[in-house]
Order: sequence, then structure tokens, then C-alpha cells
Amino acid sequence: MKYAAVFLMGLLALVLLAPGVATAADDGGMIVGTGSGVFPAGALFAGLSLSGLDFGQGVLTATDGTAVGTFHAILRAETLQTITVEGRVTAGSVAGLASFSGTATVNLGGGSAPLLGLPFQVALGQDGLQLTLDGTLLPSVSVSPGAIAFE
Repeated sequence: MKYAAVFLMGLLALVLLAPGVATAADDGGMIVGTGSGVFPAGALFAGLSLSGLDFGQGVLTATDGTAVGTFHAILRAETLQTITVEGRVTAGSVAGLASFSGTATVNLGGGSAPLLGLPFQVALGQDGLQLTLDGTLLPSVSVSPGAIAFE
């Protein structure tokens, strides 16, 4: 959780200081958040049973559906192994609910080589999120502790 908060603060500083990116927020939306959540029993990715996740995100969306930003997640497996997801956001929208997508580098841990360019999508509500990673729809998680904001 501490790493996600530090990551989010750094990302927000970059977004606010980048003049070309700042104009996207004027016409579109903004999605920020950091937190943790617990997966229900039966959540699987790459053959690993997942117990929870920590995440951080900072995204600016434009009215044409494009977006810029970053999504970071650490998926915790029941075996104490962690899966790290570093996503580059390229599309997104804020309309009642928020969603964004892009490609990610995924490190499955255990000494395996990282998987590059995996598609991901995140659907958000005010109190939770649902991650789809390389076509695998993971169960929704409620965020506690943490917060998600979008407008």
C-alpha cells in the first residue's frame, strides 16, 4: 500500500507538470486512486489463486476516448507470490462510471521473464474496481483501505 501511495503521488506530480497532458483534463476527465482489495475465493490468474491486490492509478481522459496515464497493481497470490502489473493507459472515459485500458508489462515473479504488451482494462466505481488482464476477467474488489475518485 505504501508503494502504491508513493507511486501515485509521483504520477500526479508528473501529470500536473506536463503542459501537453494538462490540456486533456480541460476537455475530458480525470481518474485517480490508490488502495487495496481482497479477491473472493476462486480468483485465478496464470494458474495462481489470488487473495488480493494493491493498486495505484492516475489517468487523464479526453473527449475522443483517448487517455494518458499509468496503472500499477500488485496481485497477491495465496502462495505469497506477487504478480506485478505496470500498465500504460491509452484509452478511457468517465461517464457515470469510469474505465480505462492499455497495455501492461506483467511480472509473474518466481524468476520468470516479464510478459510484455498484455492488454488490460479497468472498470471503476466509487468504491471498487474490476481488472481484466490478458482476457482474464478478475472478480470485482471493494477498496478498503483506499479511495478512487473520477470526474
